[in-house]
Amino acid sequence: MNCKILHESSGRMRVHIDRFRMTLDQADLVEYSLRSQSFVKSVKVYDRTGDAIISYQRGSRRKVIDFLSALNYEDEAFLSLVPEHTSRAMQRKYEEKLVWSVLAKGFRSLFFPVGLNTAITVIHALPYFIKGLKSLLSWKIEVSVLDAAAIGTSLVRGDIGTAGSIIFLQHIGDILEDWTHEKSVDDLAEMMSLHVDHVWVQTEDGDEVLMSVKDIKPGDRIILRTSNVIPLDSTVISGQASVNQASMTGEPAAVFKRAGSTVFAGTVVEEGELVCSVTKGMGSGKYDQIIKMIEDSEKLKSNTVNNAFHLADGLVPWAFAGVGLTYALTRNVTRALAFLMVDFSCALKLSMPLAVMSAMRDASRHDISVKGGKYLEAVAHAQTIVFDKTGTLTHASPRLADIVTFGDWNETEALRLAACMEEHFPHSIANAVVKEAKRRHITHAEAHTKVEYIVAHGIATTIDGKRAVIGSHHFIMEDEKIQISDLDRKRYEHIPREYSPLYLAVDGQLAAVLCIDDPIREEAADVIDRLHALGISKVCMMTGDNKNTAAAVASRLNIDEYYAEVLPEDKAAFIRREHNLGRQVIMVGDGINDTPALSEADVGFAVSNGAAIAREVADIVISDGSLENLVTIRRIASRLFDRIHANYRTIMGFNGSLIALGALGLLSPATASLFHNMSTIAIGLYSMTPVISEDGRE
Repeated sequence: MNCKILHESSGRMRVHIDRFRMTLDQADLVEYSLRSQSFVKSVKVYDRTGDAIISYQRGSRRKVIDFLSALNYEDEAFLSLVPEHTSRAMQRKYEEKLVWSVLAKGFRSLFFPVGLNTAITVIHALPYFIKGLKSLLSWKIEVSVLDAAAIGTSLVRGDIGTAGSIIFLQHIGDILEDWTHEKSVDDLAEMMSLHVDHVWVQTEDGDEVLMSVKDIKPGDRIILRTSNVIPLDSTVISGQASVNQASMTGEPAAVFKRAGSTVFAGTVVEEGELVCSVTKGMGSGKYDQIIKMIEDSEKLKSNTVNNAFHLADGLVPWAFAGVGLTYALTRNVTRALAFLMVDFSCALKLSMPLAVMSAMRDASRHDISVKGGKYLEAVAHAQTIVFDKTGTLTHASPRLADIVTFGDWNETEALRLAACMEEHFPHSIANAVVKEAKRRHITHAEAHTKVEYIVAHGIATTIDGKRAVIGSHHFIMEDEKIQISDLDRKRYEHIPREYSPLYLAVDGQLAAVLCIDDPIREEAADVIDRLHALGISKVCMMTGDNKNTAAAVASRLNIDEYYAEVLPEDKAAFIRREHNLGRQVIMVGDGINDTPALSEADVGFAVSNGAAIAREVADIVISDGSLENLVTIRRIASRLFDRIHANYRTIMGFNGSLIALGALGLLSPATASLFHNMSTIAIGLYSMTPVISEDGRE
């Protein structure tokens, strides 16, 4: 691809792609291809001008240039990087609608004769009359009736300009509202789209091979186990499992699947194991299914926004009452019309969704994916926040610090078996084990039978006819009743307490304790202090780890309450108790064990490098993994509702004043309508501005 550098500074360049006209698809290909490169920090492609602005890592200028040179619109490798659906076409559609609406209105006003303008206004008014009539026939007096009355009255009085202005501003408001809604749905669908990179595939010989989802074709057999997100639509060949289909159907209860059942991309295996034959390749239909699910839900609206909409409709009968009362007292039609020319609904219904959309856009700019406006309301009003420890308050990439072996086991063989078992159920600690085996160049080919994941406990399998288990102290030492020989007892009692221990046992005997160093995140203490300052009155930590480790972490982080050696149902039960006390709760986690609590909380946060099932269940995903974003989203949510309440007061106060002035005869209906429309646009534009600044300051 031929490109020309137009301008560059340190770590940033603007290039022009040498092409007569860039299509939307080509612009997407350039943008997503560049985004996929680790040395590119951000990229924005402007299809109209053929320009791209690229921010890149220091010292990577040559890599950017080489990549652009190699980029090819026809290359399948680059085409595969573009997601199933992008928002570029939708953005263009609404931009053009707005521009053409404004140009058409200006052209008619300047060049069309009065008679033709009148006819066009009457034709454009017909849909409003029909909508208002339908509302009346349904015995409802709503905003549509008020709109029809205002337009009709203006036409009867011969005030064509006022009628035309009402229709035009209503049309612009409808475009902006549709744009806001569709962009919200589009952004939400993108957040909920699958980010599953690899899946276990069963070969013809019965072996298991880890493959990229992009390489899976219809007819391939994939193996799905507890906690796996199903990446592709498939038919079950063998096995049994309960599958959570809430992401597709909204039903919270898991559905039992067996041979012959159909499973869908985006659903989650809660418990069990399935071997499935893929029926649809990557990307087939998933986006449209998500869109339908979102459209049928109320995820996009908060209770505050819904209440504002209901209030707007509820004020309509009072507007008509005001018309009647004013006319009865003054016998002046002009004064009475003030109640029709000014309404509260236009500004309320325009500004509220725009404000929510702006807040979601601000969150996205800070690498926070919010799956709906109502979750921002929960964040703003929450009084309790519950943290999981491992991978959340501590680093998401713990390391294996030491291996204490027992009996005849050596470090290499213990690590080989541990990595072989843990790779099937990725979690931050499991990843640490697998990573250390790779660092030591220890291969771990499948030598065991079926692997079983026991939630909140560990993993069990059979190797050479012997039961092998790996997991927590409670699971290994108490549930499995593993024995320690007298010879190994002293060695066991001197295991360093500063580490998080992972126990491995084979055939009823302790084989090794893997010591995981899981350092606390550098920002954790400061984030918790700032959350307290922002109104979170109770910060809790709940972990399945041992009491000593939990106490050490809690003492360093100013945590109000902590609970150790808890099960997933204990976390969910704690959140229910907080609800019974009238408190709204945020849950922050990253693992399979956290999913019941993430579902139970008013809003669940997941860090992006945690378990896929946690990201699927969570309402908000912190994409860059930094806890600083908890402070950012709390501030965004609080500022959003400050803005919503300020908008509400402004709309009610200003429009109420216009009605009063019109009723007193101090403003003509046309002037009142003009001020009303101008204020509606002003409040709408203000609602579209960032809730907080780009650097996170208010």
